[in-house]
Amino acid sequence: MAKLKTHSGSKKRFKITATGKVKRNQGYKNHILTKKSTKRKRQLRKSLIASDANAAIVKQMLPYA
Repeated sequence: MAKLKTHSGSKKRFKITATGKVKRNQGYKNHILTKKSTKRKRQLRKSLIASDANAAIVKQMLPYA
């Protein structure tokens, strides 16, 4: 069977943890930052675990991760 291609956008955005969960960064932190509070911007820095439904899709796009 041929090798599977890794989705280029996904490999830049997601990491697979040691337990197999999908880690992702939060959005809403690129522009129009002046109206967002310092607290909100600080909390958006943290990464999250993707939901189970989205994690399954991401894992298909990252076959060798």
